[in-house]
Amino acid sequence: MAELKLSESKDLTRVERIGAHSHIRGLGLDSTLEPRLTSEGLVGQLPARKAAGVILQMIKDGKIAGRGVLIAGQPGTGKTAIAMGLAKSLGHETPFAMLSGSEIFSLEMSKTEALMQAFRRAIGVRIKEEAEVIEGEVVEIQVDRPAVAGAASKTGKLTLKTTDMETVYDLGTKMIEALSKEKVQSGDVIAIDKASGKITKLGRSFSRSRDYDAMGPHTKFVQCPDGELQKRKEVVHCVTLHEIDVINSRTQGFLALFTGDTGEIRAEVREQIDTKVAEWREEGKAEIVPGVLFIDEVHMLDVECFSFLNRALENEMAPILVVATNRGHTRIRGTNYRSPHGMPIDLLDRLLIIATQPYTEEEIRKILEIRCQEEDVEMTEEAKVLLTKIAMETSLRYAINLINSSALACQRRKAKSVEMEDVSRVYQLFLDVKRSTQYLMEYQNQYMFNAVPGVEVNEDENADMIA
Repeated sequence: MAELKLSESKDLTRVERIGAHSHIRGLGLDSTLEPRLTSEGLVGQLPARKAAGVILQMIKDGKIAGRGVLIAGQPGTGKTAIAMGLAKSLGHETPFAMLSGSEIFSLEMSKTEALMQAFRRAIGVRIKEEAEVIEGEVVEIQVDRPAVAGAASKTGKLTLKTTDMETVYDLGTKMIEALSKEKVQSGDVIAIDKASGKITKLGRSFSRSRDYDAMGPHTKFVQCPDGELQKRKEVVHCVTLHEIDVINSRTQGFLALFTGDTGEIRAEVREQIDTKVAEWREEGKAEIVPGVLFIDEVHMLDVECFSFLNRALENEMAPILVVATNRGHTRIRGTNYRSPHGMPIDLLDRLLIIATQPYTEEEIRKILEIRCQEEDVEMTEEAKVLLTKIAMETSLRYAINLINSSALACQRRKAKSVEMEDVSRVYQLFLDVKRSTQYLMEYQNQYMFNAVPGVEVNEDENADMIA
């Protein structure tokens, strides 16, 4: 008797890339803007998170614009994490533009143009317009097709109803095609834009919820609309000033938004757009939404960029500028002057400074536990203790990098959870900065171009090494 071989069915799960800050969901504050010890992916840094929460509330209330915030602290103290939490807490309505200080020097445009485009990306415009729509539940769709192909165009009737009234509409060829494209059927609640003829399917009516025994996971049930079929609705579009700039700067400007090849935009175009937006504001058609521009590694900017930022913050349509740096008292790029954080004093004077503190051992342990959950790695308590000890002696970033490596070592052993031997194995395989520096100091004379003081290498030996 032949054996039946049953093929194993595997669940296909959506693969998501895990980034350095993908575990952050917000700032982790309660309703009174008090930070929780561990919440929404953030651990510790209570004073810094509380200060960021105050800034967040001021942004939401529209009471702050054209201001600057500096998040300063040692490497690995959660400066970018706080900025990402601020972005998540703001939601999709408020624009959030992010760039690194070194990006500006690698773009195919001038530094000030790159900064100006970043500023305009962080300023939103909420445009309001009234549109006439027909909204109701589909009772019946009748389509009359001609007996002979090509003899006449298709015609039909559409019956729509609300809780108060019912009306029959005559349909033309285009409307019939639009209805079939949206797969509209009896029992659907639809909205038709009278100006454009666009049909939007809102969902299925609750009265038809028992028509089928099984429904798809994406089926949405809505109430049958009440009142008149024809209504005037206020439609709100949210765009950024940069998107309006790009669309108006060239003939096929909207295509440049997808390709990213925006190029330099002339000042005249921006002036015309600012004038038009100001008119819309006076007429009540639009309102400005000041967003957030976050510049990481701000010490990488030079004195010209700092001068531009100083001037741009004085503009009436400036966003909230949030910058981060891990530098102490250092030289301002492009000059020979030294300054705190590598930034000019006049710009520092405009900024509200939020300081971050080094993490405690308990906080590092909690961060590592959150990262283990995010990377889907099971780890024993002893391994977590060892990893926390490594983070305290080396750095938090190095310890986080060891999580996935130890998980691979664990898979090699065909074990279910990461143990101490897996962590110690990858610790021996991958050097941290301190051990790497110590190794270099020991074997410096065997490397090319030795520049460590006190270690002399003969030129003949260098020549032999190069040969």
